[in-house]
Amino acid sequence: MDPQPEQIPQVLELYLQISQYPILAQQIRAGMRRELFARGVISPTQFESEVKAKAVMSQKREGLEDPFAQESSQVWGKRLEQIRDHLTDFYFAYNLPHELFEKIVRDVLADRSPRPRISLSFNPELAPQNILLSQAKKYGSLPTQQRDEIQHHLREIIVVLTKSMISDQMGFLRLAKTFFEAKDFEMIADRRIGQGKIGGKAAGMMLAWKILQHADREGELDLVDRVAIPDSYFIGADVFYDFHSLNVLDEFMNQKYKPQEEIEADYPDIQQAYLRGRLPDGIRTQLRVILAEVGDTPLIVRSSSLLEDNFGFSFAGKYDSFFCPNQGTLEENLDALTTAILRVYASVLSPDALLYRQRMGLVDYDERMAILIQKVQGDQYGQYFFPALAGVGFSRNPYRWSQKIRPEAGLLRLVFGLGTRAVNRVAADYPRMVALSHPELRPEVDAQEIRKYSQRFVDLINLRENRFETVPFSRVLDDRYPHVRLLTSEDKGSYLQPIYAPGTLRDPKLVLTFNELLRNQSFVGLMRSVLSRLEEHYERPVDVEFTVEISKERPRGFVLHLLQCRPQSWREGGESIVVPTDEVPERDRLFLTRRMVPHGEVRGIRYLVYVNPRAYFVQADHSTRLDIARLVGRLNRVLKDERFILMGPGRWGTSNAELGIKVSYAEIYNARALVEIAQTATKGGPEVSYGTHFFQDLVESHIYPLPLYLADAETYFNRPFFEQKPNALEVLLPNDGAYARYVKVIDVPTVTGGRHVTLVMDSVEDEAMAYLS
Repeated sequence: MDPQPEQIPQVLELYLQISQYPILAQQIRAGMRRELFARGVISPTQFESEVKAKAVMSQKREGLEDPFAQESSQVWGKRLEQIRDHLTDFYFAYNLPHELFEKIVRDVLADRSPRPRISLSFNPELAPQNILLSQAKKYGSLPTQQRDEIQHHLREIIVVLTKSMISDQMGFLRLAKTFFEAKDFEMIADRRIGQGKIGGKAAGMMLAWKILQHADREGELDLVDRVAIPDSYFIGADVFYDFHSLNVLDEFMNQKYKPQEEIEADYPDIQQAYLRGRLPDGIRTQLRVILAEVGDTPLIVRSSSLLEDNFGFSFAGKYDSFFCPNQGTLEENLDALTTAILRVYASVLSPDALLYRQRMGLVDYDERMAILIQKVQGDQYGQYFFPALAGVGFSRNPYRWSQKIRPEAGLLRLVFGLGTRAVNRVAADYPRMVALSHPELRPEVDAQEIRKYSQRFVDLINLRENRFETVPFSRVLDDRYPHVRLLTSEDKGSYLQPIYAPGTLRDPKLVLTFNELLRNQSFVGLMRSVLSRLEEHYERPVDVEFTVEISKERPRGFVLHLLQCRPQSWREGGESIVVPTDEVPERDRLFLTRRMVPHGEVRGIRYLVYVNPRAYFVQADHSTRLDIARLVGRLNRVLKDERFILMGPGRWGTSNAELGIKVSYAEIYNARALVEIAQTATKGGPEVSYGTHFFQDLVESHIYPLPLYLADAETYFNRPFFEQKPNALEVLLPNDGAYARYVKVIDVPTVTGGRHVTLVMDSVEDEAMAYLS
C-alpha cells in the first residue's frame, strides 16, 4: 500500500494562501476578522484581550524580564500585529468555511481593481419599455456601492417609465422619481391589460402608498405594516382609443367643444352607443383570466383618466365607478365586468365631466380613460360583504364648528360599510364628521341631535342576490358583530350609552356613533400620521379615500387600505380679512353668520339667486322641486358673465330633492358663492356638504360654500330684503315666470340705486357678512 500524503493543518494552509498576497494580506485579514465578529465566533473585546495576553506571554518566552523598559512601543505594536494575524488565521481556519475566505479575497481584489465606468448604451427616451424594465431590474439588483454609482442612470429610467406607464404630470414626476422602484413597474407591467398609462387615480394610489412605506424621520410611526393598497389590475389608457376605433365612435370625441345644451341633450344617446359597443377580443380574453384568478371576490371598476387626481384638478366624482358582486358564472361575471367598463368609458362624455373641463381650461387636453379594477376590501358577515369602516380623510380641515379645532390636523368623514356614503351627498343620512385635532368633539350637542345626524343606511354587496344594495344598517349590524362596541352606542332614549357587553343585549337600539373607535389612539394616530406625512411630501393638502381593516383580537389593530389620494385645492387663510360688522348699518346688512365660515371675499356681486325655503318645502311638490334645480342650471348659464351668488334651502347637491336643491356641478359652476340655508333649530347639525365630491367641486371652482343657520341666535337674515325686492327672473328667463313664487333673482344695482353686494368671510374669527356697498 502506498503511503498517504501527510495532511496540511487547516491553519497552515490558510497561512500559506494569505502569504501569496504580501501587500493585501492586512486587508484580507481585516475582512476575515469582520466575519468572525459578525458571525459571533468571538467578540472584538475578547479577541483583543486574547491578543494582548498572548503578546505578553511571547515577551516572557523571549526572556524579557522588564518588557516595558526593554521593549519600545514600536516593537510592542509590531508584536501585537503579528499575534493578531496568527489568531485571525487560527479562529477563521477552524470556525468558518474556506469558501468564505475565497470570497473575501475576491472582494479585496475587486476593490483594488479600477471599476469600469457604467454607462447606458441606449437613449432611455427612445428605448422600448421591455428594455427599460430589464435595465431597471438589472440596476436594482446591484450591490449598494455599485447602485450608488449608477443612481443617475436608474433615476432617468424611472422617470421615463413613469411618463410612459403612469403619469407625465410634472408635479407627480417630482415625487415619483424619489419613491418608485424597478419592481413597481414590473408589477404594473404584469397586471396591465393593453397599452398606455394606468391613469391618475391608480397613479395617486400607488404614489401615496410608496410614500407611506418610506420612514422619513426617527421616531415617526412605522406605517409599513399598517397601510396597504387593494389587489389591483389596470386597463391601459390606449385601450380607450382602441374601443372607439373598433366601434366607430370617434364622432363623439369632439363633444367637449359643443355648447352645454347639446352636451346635455346628446349624452343619453352616447351612453347607449357605448353600451352597445364591444371590447377588443384580446382585452376580453385577459379579463376572463383575471376573473378566473380572483374567483368570487367582489370587484370595483373605477375610472382612472389621464387628468384625474392631477395636481390642482381632482375631477372628484366626475367619472363613474361600479361595483361587480362577481357571484355568477364566469361568463355572467365577464358580461357584468365588461358593462361596467363601458359605462366608465361613457362617463368621459358626461355633462358634469365636460363642463368641469371647460371651466378648468382643460378642454384641449387628451383625456383618455384608463380603468382600475380592484378587489373590494371588506369581509363577509352573513349574506353581506362590506368593510367595517370606510371614509374620506382631508389633511386640512376646511371648516370648523368650534374654535378649538385646528385645521392643520385634518378632517375625516367616516361611515360603516362601503365608502360611497362618505363621498356622496345622500338622502337623510350622515357620516360621522371627525376633526382630528379633537376627534371626540361633535357638531351635535345632545342625544337627539346625535341620533338625527347619524348614519342610518349602509352600502354593501349582497352576495346571495349578487348585487350592490343600500339597506338599513340595523338589518346588518347587531350586537354580535365583532366591532359593534367600537362603532355603535346603545340608544337609551334621553342618552346614548357605550356597549359594555356585546352579545348579551336584548333587542338593543343601536346608533352609529363611532365613539369608542375615536377614543382609540391607535386609530386616531394612524390617520393623523397618514394625512400629515402625505401633505408634507406633496407640499400641499391632500385627501384620501380609504377602508379600514380592524383585527378581532385585543388590543385592536388597524390596517388602512388606501383607495385613492389626490392633491386638494385649498385656500389658505393668507391675508387678514376683517368683517366690518361695526361699520355697516343694519339696514345695509343682508345676512350675518358665525358658523363654519370659509376664508375669502367676493366683491361687486350684482345678482342674488334666492330659492325661498318656505315656498320650496311647503308649496312645491316633488316634480316642481326637480324643475327648480333645472331652473338654477339655466340661470347659471345666462349669468355666466355676471357676478352672482346662490342662496337656498337645505343640502345643495343632494340626491334627494326633499332635503334640498338637487343640482349637479354643471348647474352651479358660474356662481361665486353657495349659501345653504338650514331651517333646522339644531345647534350643531352638519347639514352641509363638507368633504363630499360636491364640496370638492365648490372649492376647486372657487365657489365659497357658506351655511346659514337661521335658528342660531347669532345669525342675522334680512328677510324683508329678499322677499320684498322685485324679481328679475322673467327678465332673464322670459319662459320661466311660473317659478317666480319659488325662485327670486334680485338685480342688486337696479333695486338699490347702483349699489352691489360684498361678501366678506373670516375663518379665523368664524364670521361672515354680506352687505350693500
